[in-house]
Amino acid sequence: MKIQQTERTARIIQEEFGNADFVDTVMHLSITNDMYIHIETFGGGVVFSPQTEDRHRPYYAYMSEMFEIRRKLIESGEPQISVILPEPRTDTNILAFAKYIQTDSPANVAILYIFTPLYPVASTVSILRTQLFYIMIISLVFAFAISFYLSRRITKPLREITSSARKFAEGNYDVSFTSGKYTEINDLANTLTYAASRLDKTETMQKDLMANVSHDLRTPLTMIKSYAEMVRDLSGDNPDKREAHLNVIIEESDRLNLLVGDILMLSRAQSGFLPLSKSTFNVKNTLSNLLQSYDLYCEREGYNITLICDENLAVTADQEKIKQVISNLLNNALKYCGLDKHVIISAKQVSDKVRFEVIDHGIGIPESEIQKIWERYQKAGANHVRSTTGTGLGLSIVKEILILHNARFGVKSKPGEGSTFWFEL
Repeated sequence: MKIQQTERTARIIQEEFGNADFVDTVMHLSITNDMYIHIETFGGGVVFSPQTEDRHRPYYAYMSEMFEIRRKLIESGEPQISVILPEPRTDTNILAFAKYIQTDSPANVAILYIFTPLYPVASTVSILRTQLFYIMIISLVFAFAISFYLSRRITKPLREITSSARKFAEGNYDVSFTSGKYTEINDLANTLTYAASRLDKTETMQKDLMANVSHDLRTPLTMIKSYAEMVRDLSGDNPDKREAHLNVIIEESDRLNLLVGDILMLSRAQSGFLPLSKSTFNVKNTLSNLLQSYDLYCEREGYNITLICDENLAVTADQEKIKQVISNLLNNALKYCGLDKHVIISAKQVSDKVRFEVIDHGIGIPESEIQKIWERYQKAGANHVRSTTGTGLGLSIVKEILILHNARFGVKSKPGEGSTFWFEL
């Protein structure tokens, strides 16, 4: 290290040689690096010597060493040389460095001498080794304490999450996952808590679905079996009774078929296996054709369906699926339209969308039930009779089809004033 420091100092002196502040630079290097610097020409002329600046180290302080290093430099034939020489006066060694440098005259080469003492480092190394040993011990203890503390902070919530997850895996969805002190653990706990709540809701819905499907399947099957037995045992020879009983069987079979079809469609839509066949079609023509199938029903039951739609409205969607959405909403409106038996179907341009609305003036929906009506088997009140009861899946199918179309949809309703179901394409 001393050799490298001395060589760097020599390069700086070589670069600064001849500058106006050369003497000040060399003195600064000598003092800050604890070096004795002497420059003289081959003829013995002194270019720089600290004797006038440093009275404690006159120019002859390293006279014998200077002769020795000068001889070695000349004999070596190298541009510079460094050797370690004994210092009898201080019982230490010195690093002696000599280098040829160019003066103002190309023919006049100067020699740079640098002498720096090599102080003994054994005691310093011993002290540092002892200090570093204690520092290492303290650092290890401190690091162990910190790592133990941090591991406890991290692993404790993880152990609690693992314990809750075992209960979760056993089907107990009423567990909560404890958050920790770190964002990632909090996110994990919150995600698992959310998953538990969703699975709890899904399991509840699954149980409700099974109960409702079982009930809805049992009723028509019981009716079919009962009337079939009546045909066999009682009305087989009576044409009028037999026809009435057979009509009931056919109606219940149709109801059963409709229920199974709705369950299948809803299952396919929710599992993503309901493909869309999109096309651009005229809205008014589609709605008019759909309403023709309700003419006989309206004539027989006294319902009034009003269509409000511009001539040139067009949308790009799956036409058959949208017809099913309108049909389900219309059936729902007819079921709850109230005493006026009036339903309005509206389609109008709103910005770059076409807004569809199905409006009735019936019983309305309480605000607490509005979000629930899109779920399976949810009904707004019980003011209906069996002849108008559907499968209970109509609005769920509407929701899934509109989600597949990325459509906005919703409902506005007030109890006693009716409801407006809407969606935009």
